Amino acid sequence: MTPQATGLYAMETWAGIEATVNRVGGRYYNQLVWSGHLDRPDDIDRFACLGISAIRYPVIWEMLEPAEGEAINWQFVDQQMGKLREKGIRAIVGLVHHGSGPRHASIESPRFAVGLERFARRVAERFPWIDSYTPVNEPLTTARFCGLYGLWYPHGGSHRAFARILLNECRGTILAMRAIREVNPSAGLIQTDDLGRIYGTDGLCKEIEYQNDRRWLAWDLICGLVDRNHALWRYLRTSGVSEDELRWFLDNGCPPDVIGVNHYPTSDRFLDENVDLYGAVAPCEGGAMRYVDTEAVRVLPEAVAGFEERLLEAWRRYRIPVAITESHLGCTREEQMRWFADSWTAAVAARENGAEVRAVTAWSLLGAFNWNSLVTRDEGYYEPGVFDVRGVEPRETGIASVLRAVAAGQMPRHPALEQPGWWRRPERLFEAHRALATRGGDRLPGKVAVPCSQLLILGATGTLGRAFVAACEIRGLAYIACSRQEADLRNPGAVRDVLRAVRPWAVINATGYVRVDEAEIDQEGCFEVNTEGAVRLAAACEHFGAPVLCFSSDLVFDGKQWSAYVESDAPGPLNIYGRSKVEMERRVSAEAPKALIARTSAFFGPADNWNFVTHSLNTLRNGESLRVPEDVIVSPTYVPHLVSAALDLLIDGASGIWHLANEGEISWAGFARLAARRCGVSEAGIVGCSSEELNLCAERPIFSALISERGRVMPSLERAICDYSEAVIRGSSDGSSQPRPGLR
Repeated sequence: MTPQATGLYAMETWAGIEATVNRVGGRYYNQLVWSGHLDRPDDIDRFACLGISAIRYPVIWEMLEPAEGEAINWQFVDQQMGKLREKGIRAIVGLVHHGSGPRHASIESPRFAVGLERFARRVAERFPWIDSYTPVNEPLTTARFCGLYGLWYPHGGSHRAFARILLNECRGTILAMRAIREVNPSAGLIQTDDLGRIYGTDGLCKEIEYQNDRRWLAWDLICGLVDRNHALWRYLRTSGVSEDELRWFLDNGCPPDVIGVNHYPTSDRFLDENVDLYGAVAPCEGGAMRYVDTEAVRVLPEAVAGFEERLLEAWRRYRIPVAITESHLGCTREEQMRWFADSWTAAVAARENGAEVRAVTAWSLLGAFNWNSLVTRDEGYYEPGVFDVRGVEPRETGIASVLRAVAAGQMPRHPALEQPGWWRRPERLFEAHRALATRGGDRLPGKVAVPCSQLLILGATGTLGRAFVAACEIRGLAYIACSRQEADLRNPGAVRDVLRAVRPWAVINATGYVRVDEAEIDQEGCFEVNTEGAVRLAAACEHFGAPVLCFSSDLVFDGKQWSAYVESDAPGPLNIYGRSKVEMERRVSAEAPKALIARTSAFFGPADNWNFVTHSLNTLRNGESLRVPEDVIVSPTYVPHLVSAALDLLIDGASGIWHLANEGEISWAGFARLAARRCGVSEAGIVGCSSEELNLCAERPIFSALISERGRVMPSLERAICDYSEAVIRGSSDGSSQPRPGLR
């Protein structure tokens, strides 16, 4: 449904920067450092091009005042606030984002609340025009992570610790707003928290009831609603909270001006004491109870995750305007786009059902780091957002087009949006629950056969083509796959006929002449497939308005430099195969300026028995010796990683040459040893040799490692080998599994 169709022009589009500064042990983790935002003052200019009206912007206490009484360096904040005013973007200032406070005013001590009050006053005095604040982001979630689960400092593991931290955060919020309003009486409180609902079995009804009451507790305290009749009054009292403390909240209630609802596909939970139904999911231990706490969306066929019900719940409970203050998903690009589009649609639906919904916020403008471990470790794990920051400059992703459309009051349009997100597809369910749901012949909701735009995959029977087919199945991308016989690139008429019949939104050319040594004596055949056929396809795609994805090789380089090659390095092929690829790159770029060309290296993956890794491991397992060169340095490429990155770039509308190889430089012998170690195979049979000893027909570069200057979107080689070994153990033919994004 379009915004115009409802006439709801007042609903705004906001955005936000993932700004978590959390403490684990004695170390602070800082998303603003990881994303590079602090070194890029021009980010505001990028954000302004999206059409947003407001931004949740961090002015983080722990960063600006790490030591008590220390002079604050306001330079960067001054600059950014000035730019926001210049661009007409309202700042919603956050002061603590999943933080434990600075060391001198830690979150578990009474000093936290009064320290936050002082800092808030300083911010308000510095920027008296700012009219919207979130002093503490997600206080309930932070209290759970810090006080109940022990994930973040002070690593508490009790209801007493949880209650103490939550009260300090809520008290700090009220005091901070009091101080801010003494400077700017019109300043508003936008109070955020993660809002899910707890489902489960009858045997856990008391725990379910408690957790469903608990999800409102931060808002209830701030609103001054926790009296003797409150469902959790007794719980708080037995958790060490005095009546005087609770009475303070009754006397000093500070109802938010907007209830900020954050919600993820994993926010709704399901509790079940039947732990055997959940395989490797670790059960929780709670007193005499032992149960699984898992995503409700993976258990309940009809319980589809989404914002509409949560917005309506919050509106009906408080009768305060609500907003979606985080809409983000750590997953593949089309799923990220689908989630944001679903969020907007849910907000419109909630408004039609009576809720006063003010805005939808595209969260993680610059992406998010290390949320796969709930920011308990720095592993360099990154989820792109509206921008991908893994290049020299932040690059817009496909989410930007969706955000820009809704900000302009238009229906977002992209072929990837025509299919439902994974949270609506039946394969999301645990195997046991899928079987229960379909018992008796019932059809699961989710996958609906409707006409939709499709990807065209050419070369569907090859290693790369089969990998794209498998990825499209997992990612819910509609496709048509053709073999070389069905769409022969040597026949221009056949290619055009296929494009005319399918009308694809994009084409993936997974065909190719791959026999490097044979190409030396079959130059015509190599060029016919790798160059002429690819150019014909590109021209046809340009005619039909469909971008094309082609694949090139590290063999376009001569190996004379000893640092990894980037996209702008000049090619200098040593063999016929490399020359065919260089010519393809040049002519395809001329015929189809929107073409995406992925340079990559030798493939390996679990679905191909003839790739280097699988062949090497089989040879070693058979007790045979394996002769491999020690002097040739490469960047091997794990096929599932390549396919995933290529699809993301294609959906983003990326073009030109990209280097897509797993990061790392290694010799073929070193690669064989690494694979053997990771897969538990003896290295004893590996015999290192020189490349000359192999007597290959085609000359190869001694060094052909690749890296990207445009965006390092591929995981490390170490990660690739780990994923390969896990896929082999799991028996997966595609090297991947059903996405389970986010752990929140």
